[in-house]
Amino acid sequence: MRAPFVHVYPDLGDRTIGSLTPIDIRRLVAEWSEDLAPRSVRRIYGALRAALNYAVEVDRLAGTPCRSIHLPAVEPVVAIVPDPVQLIELVDAIDPNYSAMVWLGAVLGLRWGEVAGMRVRRVDLLRKTVTVSEQVTRGTGGAGDIGPPKSAAARRTIGIPSELADELSAHMKSLGLTGADPEELLFPNNEGRPLDYSNWRRRVWEPAVSAAGLNGLNFHDLRRTNATAMVAEGVDVKTAQVRLGHSDPRLTLAIYAQATTEGDRSAARKLGARLMGSPKDDAASSSSPST
Repeated sequence: MRAPFVHVYPDLGDRTIGSLTPIDIRRLVAEWSEDLAPRSVRRIYGALRAALNYAVEVDRLAGTPCRSIHLPAVEPVVAIVPDPVQLIELVDAIDPNYSAMVWLGAVLGLRWGEVAGMRVRRVDLLRKTVTVSEQVTRGTGGAGDIGPPKSAAARRTIGIPSELADELSAHMKSLGLTGADPEELLFPNNEGRPLDYSNWRRRVWEPAVSAAGLNGLNFHDLRRTNATAMVAEGVDVKTAQVRLGHSDPRLTLAIYAQATTEGDRSAARKLGARLMGSPKDDAASSSSPST
């Protein structure tokens, strides 16, 4: 039984779906809210709603009882956005076999699964591009497995800077990989198979994060760091959307683009100059004697 339904079956397991009403769903949500975090409540409710929507699609229900349901508010997560110095400290602290993963996450904004699923043939050092067409997913028993990207938008070819091309070249050289090994993974486990995220996080990521003094940093925060950097550098939203593999540009800005201290200071300077500096300058120029 999948985790979300562990909270559903005790109350609804002996009920027919046709007997469920919005009042039943509201009562359940209220009960969940007493013991569970708002995000957990929303995840469980989302699974239940999806199941009932499917029942409607296959004509087992005339209409879903998930109507006018008020869910608990979720406090926004304050993400960690490491600065360049912190990124270097993290790279220095992590196992050298995986240091290039940090740069792929921060410089290109790739998801962990996209990085872990990167093969030699997807890296074009001559043209300075990488292509995302596969990712590591959780397979049978939790082991890493190779599958397609999460969406059509996630399939993309993006440019890489020369510095990253050099890092990838050095990484492949250290593994003895060349263009003659097109199907080899850039970041395999000790057996040459896809990485398992849980093991990698426990054995590689968390010790490095701790050593770098970045406790609480997730690999996905590197993706936020990338989005934030693009916003700070004035990269247009459409380009950022394509590079991040988002199907909706609103996701690019609303979820990943985090305000930075420097960005805030820059905004303050620009607003001060525009709204307060100009009138003073005009007054000074008008009062100065003409020559």
